[in-house]
Amino acid sequence: MPQHPFPPLYDKNSKVLILGSFPSVKSREQLFFYGHPQNRFWKVIAAVMGSNTPATIEDKKNFLYSNKIALWDVIASCEITGSSDSSIKNVVPNDLTEILKTADIKQIFVNGKTAEKYYNKYIRHTIGKDAICLPSTSPANATFNIERLVAAWQIVKTYI
Repeated sequence: MPQHPFPPLYDKNSKVLILGSFPSVKSREQLFFYGHPQNRFWKVIAAVMGSNTPATIEDKKNFLYSNKIALWDVIASCEITGSSDSSIKNVVPNDLTEILKTADIKQIFVNGKTAEKYYNKYIRHTIGKDAICLPSTSPANATFNIERLVAAWQIVKTYI
């Protein structure tokens, strides 16, 4: 059963926490968030923050820290076929308490319906915080083009 292979990204200045479901195969290979080139997360969040899209992992880390954005995933381990969210089973959730103790998180967001489903099932009741569900930046979410994603994700800025 795959384990989440890299740690959360946050510091004491983080104001928003964005949670995905579980890293894709490409992200697990790169050991960093949203590693698949077709995933639109980096383009969307950079556009929302009025920045250029960060290219390297180091650039992405610096971008997140400077914009007070924490990233993590809902799931610590699960059975999954490739990167298919619909194949996820036997979920073990991540523990968010260290992030919430360290940073003054104003709002938690989930990237897509799968992250929302598992957040609500395993985490919401233990930490007592609702998450706002944003449309998934995955290329599988074909109903949202980049412009619609950027518009929907603008809400992130209001909490930073």
